[in-house]
Parts: sequence; C-alpha cells; structure tokens
Amino acid sequence: MGFLDGEEWQGRIFTGSWERADGGDAAVTEPATGETLGRVGTAAGPDLARAAERAAKAQREWAEAPFHERAAVLRRAGDLWRAHADELRDWLVRESGSIPGKADFELHVAAQECYEAAALPSHSLGEILPSEAPRLSMARRVPAGVVGVISPFNAPLILSIRSVAPALALGNAVVLKPDPRTAVCGGVALARVFEEAGLPPGVLHVLPGGADIGAALIEDPHVRTISFTGSTAAGRAVGELAGKHLKRAHLELGGNSALIVLDDVDVERTTSAAAWGSFFHQGQICMTTGRHLVHESVYDDYVARLADTASHLPVGDPATAEVALGPIIDERQRDKIHSLVTSSVDAGATLAAGGEYDGLFYRPTVLADTGPSVPAYEQEVFGPVAPVARFRTAEEAAELAAASEYGLSLGILTRDVNRGLALADRIPTGIVHINDQTVNDEAHAPFGGVRASGTGSRFGGAAANIEAFTETRWVTVRGDVAGYPF
Repeated sequence: MGFLDGEEWQGRIFTGSWERADGGDAAVTEPATGETLGRVGTAAGPDLARAAERAAKAQREWAEAPFHERAAVLRRAGDLWRAHADELRDWLVRESGSIPGKADFELHVAAQECYEAAALPSHSLGEILPSEAPRLSMARRVPAGVVGVISPFNAPLILSIRSVAPALALGNAVVLKPDPRTAVCGGVALARVFEEAGLPPGVLHVLPGGADIGAALIEDPHVRTISFTGSTAAGRAVGELAGKHLKRAHLELGGNSALIVLDDVDVERTTSAAAWGSFFHQGQICMTTGRHLVHESVYDDYVARLADTASHLPVGDPATAEVALGPIIDERQRDKIHSLVTSSVDAGATLAAGGEYDGLFYRPTVLADTGPSVPAYEQEVFGPVAPVARFRTAEEAAELAAASEYGLSLGILTRDVNRGLALADRIPTGIVHINDQTVNDEAHAPFGGVRASGTGSRFGGAAANIEAFTETRWVTVRGDVAGYPF
C-alpha cells in the first residue's frame, strides 16, 4: 500500500490521529481534468478550538524533550520525503497542476527544510549578558508555544513545510491550515510524514478550511504566533487581526518582481532565463518575473525572442504529457489573468504572444509596449504573463523597478556584475539575483520581502527561523536572595 493510499485520512482532519471533522468533507479535484482524487476533512470552529487546546498541552512535553530527540524526528521526516518521492510527486502533479520537474523541486526543498530544521534544536539559543549586580544574566530563546501556519495553493508543500519544520524543531506545536484546493500536498502529506517520523500525537494538527478557519486560528488564545503565506490583500487582514490580539504575524505576501535587462546582455540567453521567470508553474509563484524592464537598444530583439519562446512552449496535462506549463489552479484565477491581459491590450499594450486559453490551460503570454499605465504591468497577475517595458538609462530602470508597492525579488542581467550590484542597491527588495531571473529558493537561505511583499525574511536559515518561532526571555541567577534596604 502506498504512503497516501490508505483510507485513514480520507474525509478526515489530523489532530494527532485521523478524525471526522465537524465541518464535513470536500472533494480533492484535479485541475487538469476535473477528476475527483479523494476527499479531505473540512474543519469547523469547534474542530479548531479542540485542536489548539490539545496542541497547547502537547507542546509543553514536546518542548521538554531532549534536543537530540526533536532533531531525530526532523531527520526522519527528511528521509521520508525522499523515500516516498515517487508517490508524492504524482500527487503534486495531479492536485496542484505542477509539471514533474517542479514537483521534484518541491520534494527536494521539503527534505532540505527538515534537514536544516534538524540542526536547530542543538543551535545556540541564547547569550550571556553582563550585569551591574553580582549575578548570572542571560538572554534565552524559548519556544513561542503554539504556531498557527496558513499556507497557499501554489507551492503547497514548500510553503507549508518551511514553517512547520523549524517551528516543530524549536519545540513548538503547530496547527496548519492548508489551502483547501491543495489540502493533500500542503497538509495531509505533512501529517503522514510526521506521523511516520515519530512526532508525538497532538504536536501537529492539520485542518483544511476556508477564511473563517484562518480567522479562528488567529483569534484562538492558545495560538501565539502566526506564519502566513498568501496574497497581500489577505495578508493585510491577517496582520490586522493578529495585531488586534497582540500576536506576532510573519507575513510572506505577493510580488510584482522586476527583471532588469541592461544593454550588454546576450539576448538569446537572457530570454531563456526570462521565460522561466515568468512562465514557471504557470506564473503562479510569488517571485514570478512580473515586469521585464529592457534597455531600448535590445528591446525589439528581446520581445521577438521572448514571444517566439512563449509560442513554442507546450501547455497541457502534466500527468499525461511532457509539457512546460500545466493548468491554472481554478476558473476564478484563470478569469482574473485573462481580464488583466485584455484590459492591458485595451490600455495600449501589444499582444506579442498568447492571450488565449482552453479550459484551465492558459497560453504563455507576452505583452509588449507596457508601462505604469498598463494593468498587467502594475498589478500582480499570478499567471503566465510577461509584460515588457523599455528604458533608456540605468537611472530610469532603477526608478521604474522601485516604483511598485511590492518588494520581493529582483533580477538584473548584465555582463558587468559590479554595475548590477550598484543598481540593485537603489531598489528595495528582500531578494536580489544578479544574472538570474527572479524565481529562486533554497532551504538555508533567508527568504522574504519588504513593502507590500511582507514583513521581511522570516524563512530560511537559523537566524530567521529562531527569530520567527521563539521568544526572548531574560533570566538572572543569584547564589542567595538579593538584599534590599527595606
């Protein structure tokens, strides 16, 4: 029997064991075909309240477990992602519409997230401080308690595990609410992995649900920290609600990342990278290249080559054909993409390639002659659309790139690396890649955006994870009771 073939999780939520949900269940739908792949439990308010209370109780014992025991659970979890990669790859392809290569990348990162997290329990978690009094003074990092994780559909495994793994490693319990559209890859799979890895019951809970369950998670008094990945609009609501309840919220939000192409590039090589940046996973990536800023001297050649690449990329069902792009996640998202394309053409953009769809399969699209007045240039499309604008000087390119509410990723392509680094210093983003497109991720590297793209790097690397999932406590120790004048 396969890792996810059993009936125990079908129609259920995970609270340390598989249980029927008060909210019933929902179909797991394959976007490429509309086929039902199974059913998952759908949490209701009482489910969330019971899970959070149980997580708070289980967390105390988990935090007291020897550090090497917590590390061992995370190492076993990393091994399980590899051991069951073939089956989990199929689920990622069918449930999230990923091409196999993208699914393999998610599985690789999931394993690495667990291996990186396994090093956290033995990491230095404090420092000795000087004191004016005759005492030992320390700053100690302690678990936050119960961490609420809300993850999206587009990279469901990565965007769940990158919060779940370090939070668990540092002694927290976790209540995970995956997007209901990818509840198996973003939720059930994690529950099964940690179940098999020996995580004590009650430390991890997986409750698929809608915005109401997300709000209940934030409001629950047992939950002290929120890790949210999703749209900027939803993130603002999460941050506001968390602030009302005086809770920390780590927000990784949307983007409209710029790729700056300077006048000294190899255009053929450049457009290959640029196509990947805009069309990887149908453009449904927060780091997607959303604005191509191209020097006027290479602009026409760039647009022609990018459009030619787009027109030849195969689009279809990644489970049955070798394609470059799979389906958009659902009709609502497809219609949003198409509306931005058509309104951009109405605003004066030139449709150089694409702009068509068949069902949920949207053709990779290139829009030339764009700029700040064009909707697909100004807004996050979250689809396979590449708006291209021209610039004359590096100063103009910096101004265009910085003139966005977002600040997630930035790519600069040039033969002069120092020139690229100097240009990057003028553009506020959380991530910069010189001579690469904007979509990159490694488990040990800091990840996060500024401005409307989020609250900075709260993922990747020991420093970011310790900051995100622990609290700082001041501790002093004396050999005897201190004396006072009264």
